[in-house]
Amino acid sequence: MGTPSPSNVSTKLQRIAELASQSPQMAFTTLNHHIDIELLHEAHRRTRKGGAVGVDGQTADEYAVDLEGNLRRLHDRFKSGTYQAPPVRRVRIPKGDGKQTRPIGIPTFEDKILQRAVAMVLEAIYEQDFLSCSYGFRPGRSAHKALDDLWHILMATGGGWVLEVDIRKFFDHLDHGHLRDFLDRRVRDGVLRRAIDKWLKAGVLEAGCVTHPDTGTPQGGVISPLLANIYLHEVVDTWFETQIKPRLAGRATLIRYADDFVIAFTSEQDARRVLATLPKRLGRYGLSLHPDKTRLIDFRRPSFPGRGKPAGKWPRPETFDLLGFTHLWGLSRRGCWVVQRRTARDRLSRSLKAISRWCRYHRHKPIAWQHAGLVRKLKGHCAYYGITGNGQRLWLFRYSLLRIWHKWLSRRSQCAWLKWDAFHRLQLRYPMPAAIVVQSVYRQAAKP
Repeated sequence: MGTPSPSNVSTKLQRIAELASQSPQMAFTTLNHHIDIELLHEAHRRTRKGGAVGVDGQTADEYAVDLEGNLRRLHDRFKSGTYQAPPVRRVRIPKGDGKQTRPIGIPTFEDKILQRAVAMVLEAIYEQDFLSCSYGFRPGRSAHKALDDLWHILMATGGGWVLEVDIRKFFDHLDHGHLRDFLDRRVRDGVLRRAIDKWLKAGVLEAGCVTHPDTGTPQGGVISPLLANIYLHEVVDTWFETQIKPRLAGRATLIRYADDFVIAFTSEQDARRVLATLPKRLGRYGLSLHPDKTRLIDFRRPSFPGRGKPAGKWPRPETFDLLGFTHLWGLSRRGCWVVQRRTARDRLSRSLKAISRWCRYHRHKPIAWQHAGLVRKLKGHCAYYGITGNGQRLWLFRYSLLRIWHKWLSRRSQCAWLKWDAFHRLQLRYPMPAAIVVQSVYRQAAKP
């Protein structure tokens, strides 16, 4: 049979996308024939192989032993309607400062493949409908793209009033009835809709007990981000663009990444009107705002003097958080006011706690092995948080990482205290790379 070509799959999806773009009001009634063995092979290729296992304990390597047979059996069960969605295994990861946890659902590997295949088909349709204000879990759009666009908007308007919105437990409270209504507008294929319903009704295994929630979709599932985008596209994006913006006196821009979003206004009156209307809009669809984390911020460019000028008693500018970064006004090297982004304190604290746990658990491993692991963690941290203006927090992360490593190397045994001179010599043999800016907003602005 040979290896299926990804280009053939891409051509099929492109045809769906073209039809969806040409007929924005059309509902697709026949889509399941696009999910064939070739598409399942491509879905398997795109599925992460090193992820945690689901309730069946099957790994990607075990599934690949008889890949062709497994995919054919999966395809037959999907088309005949006999496929049963297994419960997702729920684990909890630290959230924010680490004092709270976030539930994450882990499907089985085979379930991930089928979810990926269905998501690929639905994505070809909904990418033609989604608005430019949506960034989360979409091809060609990322958290850095959302942050860069927000930065340019705030710099161009001189800041303004920023509405920081937090939807309380969105993935737990997503209403299945409203989601089905939204899907009816574009997708009415019975085979695909049955599969989606099975995933929505699949139980959750936690602490040895299986429960069946009436609302929500497991955060962490392959298809969950797409379903969340479909839901919020109707509830927030389209509503804001078609009903709210035409009624505003000034400019307003929505930046949404999954269920996290901010709205930047040039008029305080507009901002307060939207803040009063938003809870009613979300309440119609079973959602609510977090009372402590949703707030309106005066984020106008400071008017007090810059560097080298008498400051006097001036109010401290307000800040807001988005996607792990704290946004604030600061002075550039030229003495101009610019919007700066720094690693949020809770994210920095959580990352360092994870480094400490890792060093403690692996402190008896060979030094070279530990060094290689810490280098990967430092580079991974810089790959996301290494943006323009965040150099101080990057340096702090690297400095704290070295101190944590020294601490746990000194506790390998009761007599293993490592003096700082010896640790500095160790760094000469195993140097830690510099924490550098990887994502430059100025390089992005210079691109044509």
